[in-house]
Amino acid sequence: MLFSFLTQELAIDLGTANTVILMDNKIVLDEPSIVAFDQNTGKPIAFGQKARLMHEKTHPNIKTIRPLKDGVIADFNAAEQMLRGFVKMINTKRTLFTPNIKMVVCIPSGSTEVEIRAVRDSSNHSGGSDVYMIFEPMAAAMGIGLDVEAPAGNMVVDIGGGTTEIAVISLGGIVSQQSIRVAGDVFTSEIQQYMRQQHNIKVGEITSEEIKIRIGAATTDLENAPEPFIVRGPNLMTAHPMEIAVTSQEVAHCLDKSLAKIESAILSVLEQTPPELYQDIVEKGIFLTGGGALLRGLDKRLSEKINIPFHVAEDPLRAVARGTSMALKGTSRYQFLMR
Repeated sequence: MLFSFLTQELAIDLGTANTVILMDNKIVLDEPSIVAFDQNTGKPIAFGQKARLMHEKTHPNIKTIRPLKDGVIADFNAAEQMLRGFVKMINTKRTLFTPNIKMVVCIPSGSTEVEIRAVRDSSNHSGGSDVYMIFEPMAAAMGIGLDVEAPAGNMVVDIGGGTTEIAVISLGGIVSQQSIRVAGDVFTSEIQQYMRQQHNIKVGEITSEEIKIRIGAATTDLENAPEPFIVRGPNLMTAHPMEIAVTSQEVAHCLDKSLAKIESAILSVLEQTPPELYQDIVEKGIFLTGGGALLRGLDKRLSEKINIPFHVAEDPLRAVARGTSMALKGTSRYQFLMR
């Protein structure tokens, strides 16, 4: 009994854009995956939302780093410091002892051995004594209530910040999958580029992200199109302040090429799917999770292009985190968890 008191169980969705941590099936932390360092001492000074407020607004003594790029760890030290900072944020009340931490962390399904080891090492160094890993599409499928162990085909498309994970799942395993590095971050930088080229206005990453959230769309013919969004920034030629109204049709137009890449990746996964499972997928439809699933009209666009119904999962942003939490409860039962 004493041992269980000293063990803390955390389910971690370590995302390119956001990190979500669950404990006892409750979300205890949901913060942007970003850390700020003091350049003089090399020590971290802020994590998550506090660090995001500093992003693109710093002076030479402060540097903000997003440790994950394309769904995998790009900066090992920053990832470790960030994870450690997040675990400390959860454990503010525990001062007498450091608990043993059992973690389940999710990773992109296309991760290489080196990338998997980087996640494992970062988790160990940030206090994880018993670390398991789960592939993101498997976690997403569990998080939206699909029976991943049934002898039936389930297909999930998880559009995160760094990667889009597409997988067909049956009997507790991934039958066919593809992980492409076209996702939320690419959408954001395309909006940034579009604003420069079409409107001659310079906008930062945070503003482009806001445009994506407020009026982001996957199709130009939306039934209830949002009001145009007012963007303010300097003119690229004169540096004078500008103010322009951007519409959801413009955003849909600028994201078209990236969405076409996601479509062809979905078709390629369907091509590799055995016919019996393909039949199940056509009957049930394909489930969309991750922040990208919130793009207006995306389900409609994909359904029309692929001729299979697409469903946006309930609370798609947290689907992977919820699934990771479910996996944490059954570490002894689920064969698909990696140690």
